[in-house]
Amino acid sequence: QVQLVESGGGLVQAGGSLRLSCAASGIIFSIRFMGWYRQAPGKQRELVAVISSSGGRNYADSVKGRFSISRDNAKNTVYLQMNSLKPEDTAVYYCNVMDGWSKPRYPEVWGQGTLVTVSS
Repeated sequence: QVQLVESGGGLVQAGGSLRLSCAASGIIFSIRFMGWYRQAPGKQRELVAVISSSGGRNYADSVKGRFSISRDNAKNTVYLQMNSLKPEDTAVYYCNVMDGWSKPRYPEVWGQGTLVTVSS
């Protein structure tokens, strides 16, 4: 079964950086697109970044130029490097296996998420 474990969140001041990690199991990681989502209080979950099996990347307009997604197939792990953080980046961040560039392959499977809080 698919399992996703996110880590690396925390409290950071505006302008700071954080690196999130997501360890995946139960899948053939290297052939899968992977994505990061976030859900702010009172808002719907939104897709932030996606990385393809070959390393191609897509980002939401709100994070372009500030966030970078990467992967380590040997560790079955996907990362999200977040720089120049803003208070509006405050959210719980989740990863998921993607079915292409825009939707989760397992929409019913989510990890516990990792909370990112950006203070002004």
